[in-house]
Amino acid sequence: MKKDKKNCPPCKKTSIGGQALLEGVMMRGPERYALSVRRPNGEIYFEAHDNDLKKRPKICRWPFIRGIFGFIDSLTLGYKCLMRSADIFAEEETTAEQKKEEREETKEETVAVTEAAPAEAAEETPAPENETESGNSEPPRSGLGKGAMTAIGIIAAVLGFVLVLGLFVWLPAFLFTLLKPVLPESVAESRLARSAFEGIVKIILFVLYLLLVSLMKDIRRTFMYHGAEHKTIFCYEHGLPLTVENVRTQRRFHPRCGTSFLILMLLVSIIVGLFIPTEFAGISEKVYPFVRTGIRLLLIPVIMGVGYELLKLAGRHDNILTRIISAPGLWLQRITVKEPTDDMIECAIRSFEAVLPNDGSDNW
Repeated sequence: MKKDKKNCPPCKKTSIGGQALLEGVMMRGPERYALSVRRPNGEIYFEAHDNDLKKRPKICRWPFIRGIFGFIDSLTLGYKCLMRSADIFAEEETTAEQKKEEREETKEETVAVTEAAPAEAAEETPAPENETESGNSEPPRSGLGKGAMTAIGIIAAVLGFVLVLGLFVWLPAFLFTLLKPVLPESVAESRLARSAFEGIVKIILFVLYLLLVSLMKDIRRTFMYHGAEHKTIFCYEHGLPLTVENVRTQRRFHPRCGTSFLILMLLVSIIVGLFIPTEFAGISEKVYPFVRTGIRLLLIPVIMGVGYELLKLAGRHDNILTRIISAPGLWLQRITVKEPTDDMIECAIRSFEAVLPNDGSDNW
């Protein structure tokens, strides 16, 4: 009987990872990264660039340290590629709208000439101020320059960070402080109870956030491209040719997904929270949530490092322990990873093939 490649263990594991973009997929290998974006006209826009990972010092590859640098790299490159995909898609839409407007203007001018009186009787009409010497209107220009757009992007990133900081770091600590007066003293003063409460609140907020954004049409399509990325990587790991037909049959839930890393960080933060005192001498209950928030910010690199090592462990081995580690992330991917269409799979394959090295240096 033919072996089911969809559910059998991969014959190899690759370090190549990716990210869903706006109407596209980015893949990152040991030497290059590439992005493929589906334009509104159906064509695939493609670009590839070299990585500079090999130029970095060895400390960046040390256990527990590599997770910090890896997370920052992924966040930086992911944001850059996401903005690039938005620019590509917006440029194509703008061009299409301009062509449509030009066609409509040409049609109106033709109708006007047909219905106009003979040239001898017509009065000369002055040209509008915004027309050039050739008689064609100047293309509309954006009121915002490149510098202004960059500033807006930075402001949006800062505001997003503040929002995340408030929701996932300060709010859980503040809520527990509000509940302390009604809790038994043994619970109110327990590090385990406090850390568990804060961790559960974070997870609930995170899941609710994902559920809400998944209702948006554009985000749902991005989650479908996320599925194309996972399926393409699984197809390669199963040793199958990278064709749309082979990719389509693969699973969409991957244990080394960024979603799994995020949920692992939240779970690790519960354990790390056990080492933070429930109170400090001389600090009031109203001020303590801010102090606790500051301590948690300082501990984020520790959480990143531990979370990454757990993700790497789960990706390398298949046993009861690693399945338990992978379970929360795989469950959460039911929200962030959707079944892709064939044209989405084509984008993922194009990006993956461009970053696949010839020397096997992508082995996980």
